[in-house]
Amino acid sequence: MSERVVLAYSGGLDTSVGIGWLKDATGKEVVAMAIDVGQGGEDMEQIRQRALDCGAVESVVIDAKDEFASDYLMPALKANALYQKRYPLVSALSRPIIAKYLAQTAKELGANSIAHGCTGKGNDQVRFEAAVAALAPDLTSIAPIRDLALTRDKAIAYAEEHNLPIAQSKKNPYSVDQNVWGRAVETGFLEDPWNAPIEDIYTYTQDPSVPREATEVTISFTEGIPTAIDGKAVTPLQAVMQLNELAGAQGVGRIDIVEDRLVGIKSREVYESPAGITLINAHEELENLTIERDLARYKRRVEAEWAELVYDGLWFSGLKRSLDVFINDTQRYVTGDIRIKLHAGQAVVTGRKSEKSLYDFDLATYDTGDTFDQSQAKGFIEIWSLPSKISARRDLA
Repeated sequence: MSERVVLAYSGGLDTSVGIGWLKDATGKEVVAMAIDVGQGGEDMEQIRQRALDCGAVESVVIDAKDEFASDYLMPALKANALYQKRYPLVSALSRPIIAKYLAQTAKELGANSIAHGCTGKGNDQVRFEAAVAALAPDLTSIAPIRDLALTRDKAIAYAEEHNLPIAQSKKNPYSVDQNVWGRAVETGFLEDPWNAPIEDIYTYTQDPSVPREATEVTISFTEGIPTAIDGKAVTPLQAVMQLNELAGAQGVGRIDIVEDRLVGIKSREVYESPAGITLINAHEELENLTIERDLARYKRRVEAEWAELVYDGLWFSGLKRSLDVFINDTQRYVTGDIRIKLHAGQAVVTGRKSEKSLYDFDLATYDTGDTFDQSQAKGFIEIWSLPSKISARRDLA
């Protein structure tokens, strides 16, 4: 049997052409692997058949939506993961699970390499290859667009010449990646950071400027994981899907940023993540209620490091695993209910309660019955400010 390569297959132009291109350039038989992480769109069976029609010797389809939500999105939620304080790692979170199945499929089918459709300018090439290297260091990685000179114009010409069964417009102005956590849009007129996004680029969210009644929802968490919405039990996947619908209808989760790519360039990106932004807002507020001050402050620093590691493709690194242990420990008491108002593009927390709450009404109130001994404050301030007072005397001497 000829050597084999397992290709991460999306069903689009580049990976469809990549099947034949890989075979011609390397002599390897191509196994196409498509993974469902809740991206929607075409039926996965149609994608599987298209890969075969484009020349794959085998075509594998894997439904990983529940695993993606439970094992990848929920750790990100516990970490309140926002790269550069705004991006909820939409694409970055899907790459390690795709890489996991690339490596697993390659081992099962006797392939000695994997392939992906990334360019040499983006983050995803690093995410795929670093993850595969961590899981199956004996496999080699091939990127047809980067390594085998498969440019877009060549891909279109190749598809036409070989009558490949793909529907791809030459004039499609955007590059889009999506999964159940959100949607990423780039290229085209968006490459000029002065150009404002237009409504046509959005799919997961409705125009937040259109007048509509607000939506109020209560999200119940158990140890940092959403387990019920408005009192009805949900799985992590169900929670994300329901909140995508509810928050998306209110225009929640639109993000327009210039971000720092791992490869050293800046990139203008537009994202939609209705459920992601809603859940992170709710989760952070429940943590404010249930996690003590010093731990919460330290966790914020860990969250930034966690998000950068995942963005940089180091999901399977030792540091990431160790940070997960810390983050999971912080979630022991993050159990309770958050009421959140979805309206005009915003997800605003309006109520919070928990049996694990550290909020003490009798200490916090300014009314009669206050149990806080204010007489102790003066001595506390004297001791707290003593280092500043001593150094000030020296500086003024």
